[in-house]
Amino acid sequence: MSSISGSARAARQRTPLNRSQIVGFWGAWAGWTLDGMDSFIYALVLTPALTELLPRSGFAASGANIGLAGSILFALFLVGWGLSFIWGPLADRFGRTKVLAGTIFTFAIFTGLSATSHSVYELAIYRFLAGVGIGGEWALAGTYVAEAWPEDRRKMGAGYLQTGYYAGFFLAAALNYTIGVHFGWRAMFLTGAVPVVISILVLLRVKEPEKWKQSEARVVHVKPLAQILGPGYRRRTWVACALLTIAIVGLWAGAVYEPSAVIQLAMKSGMDKAGAIKTASLATGLLSIGTILGCLALPPLAERIGRRKTLAVYFAGMAVSIIGSFGWAFYLPNGLAPFIAWLFALGFFGGNFALFSLWLPEQFETRVRATAFAFCTSFGRFIGAGVNFVLGAAVLHTHTLGLPVALTAGVFVLGLFIIPFAPETKGEVLPQ
Repeated sequence: MSSISGSARAARQRTPLNRSQIVGFWGAWAGWTLDGMDSFIYALVLTPALTELLPRSGFAASGANIGLAGSILFALFLVGWGLSFIWGPLADRFGRTKVLAGTIFTFAIFTGLSATSHSVYELAIYRFLAGVGIGGEWALAGTYVAEAWPEDRRKMGAGYLQTGYYAGFFLAAALNYTIGVHFGWRAMFLTGAVPVVISILVLLRVKEPEKWKQSEARVVHVKPLAQILGPGYRRRTWVACALLTIAIVGLWAGAVYEPSAVIQLAMKSGMDKAGAIKTASLATGLLSIGTILGCLALPPLAERIGRRKTLAVYFAGMAVSIIGSFGWAFYLPNGLAPFIAWLFALGFFGGNFALFSLWLPEQFETRVRATAFAFCTSFGRFIGAGVNFVLGAAVLHTHTLGLPVALTAGVFVLGLFIIPFAPETKGEVLPQ
């Protein structure tokens, strides 16, 4: 009884958030939600969009062409994500909130323009440019929350922030279930541009974090990219790049191929196309709920057992969940229900991304923090673009979706051997 009352007392004594911190968080969270929604909209509308645009571009809308074009477009999107490291040095030099607003504005405009595409080439250009904006949002939102929130709240703030991305998945699934089914893929892309004005207006009125202001006042400007790749930070930068690359590979199981797998299994079970699309939307909702719970469970676990052990638990869970869903349930005679059940576990452990929102800011000083966050997240996306082509080729060669995606579980096993090389920052305050 006394321990419960002590915990309650500790919760009540946490530093209260001021108006700017609250408004700034919701602006960053809303931007991250729209980011997740945009990313998943593409996975949901890929087939209908390419079915219409490929013939207009001089190609047959065959299954093989749709698969190849989809892989190329997604790779271009990832390259755009990778180029988003340009936002980090800008944020270290000019501040967090206005540059964050710039990333949201960029991905919103080009997501909306995707709805106007008349050819697969136009769609490719818009998706590439949207990727540049989307890629920068996470780095800057994570940096802002880490610096703006009080020390005793920022760890949980990282978990709260990360739920936004997967709330975006849930929102995309809900929109696809309603708008997508009735009004088509163009209407889905338009939804990505509508609510972003609110986020931009909020962020433009939010004050810069005091930590950044103090750092700006006392440091002579240096080249932050050279700093994070120099002797002082080199090891932790490359280890973080490797771990984030592994986490990003998990997106192929947890996001990119999940709707296609559910649609295939649903149609195999006798559903019509509309029913299969609705089932994919419901399955995505379940995946999103699991991931949101995983994000919320992660910060307390990281505070209890440390950052490295927590990531090891989540990476091991990802490996088991990918094998269970794509390697086992996908090949069962009646695999739809078991596959969807595995999606909850896959979603929960997919919450490993929340650890990076908490952990990366703890590894770098304020003057280079946004650059380091943006660089580490961008590096993994370049590798991810290559993995995308390998997986696409494997799916074409094996004529199956399950086995190639299931093999990505091996990357998470590799990650368990890399984690010990990362610094353990449990109990440390955010470096100045």
